[in-house]
Amino acid sequence: MRVVSLVPSLTEAVAVTAPGLLVGVTDWCTHPADQGAAVRIGGTKNPDVRRIAGLRPDLVIANEEENRLPDLDALRASGAEVLVTEVRDLPQAFAELERVLVGALGLERPEWLDRAEAAWAAVEPPGELRAFVPVWRRPWMVLGRNTFAGDLLARLGVRNAYGDHPERYPKVPLAELAASGCDLVVLPDGPYAFSEEDGPEAFPGLPAALVSGRHLTWYGPSLAEAPEVLGRALSGSWGAAGR
Repeated sequence: MRVVSLVPSLTEAVAVTAPGLLVGVTDWCTHPADQGAAVRIGGTKNPDVRRIAGLRPDLVIANEEENRLPDLDALRASGAEVLVTEVRDLPQAFAELERVLVGALGLERPEWLDRAEAAWAAVEPPGELRAFVPVWRRPWMVLGRNTFAGDLLARLGVRNAYGDHPERYPKVPLAELAASGCDLVVLPDGPYAFSEEDGPEAFPGLPAALVSGRHLTWYGPSLAEAPEVLGRALSGSWGAAGR
């Protein structure tokens, strides 16, 4: 098959499971680093529809949150078959990965998917902390309701303070975040690249956990190691929060 992926997570899942199927990937598809002969077809929000059609894909895989409906409609109008995934929590991620890899692509269920399910089934959080999770600044935006990353954090013992917000990625004033009374702030390095020098200084006196954005927001092979990677990043938070 000839596959175009418009989702970095799914690009990694396909590339690791069946190298050679991908003929087109986005500019944001960074794992694995070597995409072989796959053509870069633009960003997740602005793919080059004409170039994708020229690749004659048997299947274009997309995501309802990461990709725009007008682009997907244009791809369908060009004759491409488009499979759109929806991922709001961990069980849904596992189900969608199997739907893409086994159902749509006809591959054998990958071993890494079994390892990922086993790794998350074994998670035993040491307690519960309340946190907010910025995903952008200028303006500040945080994880809101019904997000995949929020579900992963909850399974690791971190409750999202904005998990009941009407919006999925609300803009929240810095003053409100600073006065939220949370135990910590979780700062992923993607989509905004928070770091020790960029992020924690905005919340003096509040413990900050810097985590891997790929392990927090991607659904693919990274899920197999995500509990350990994220757990290690959060391990000092309970002591820092006085728990």
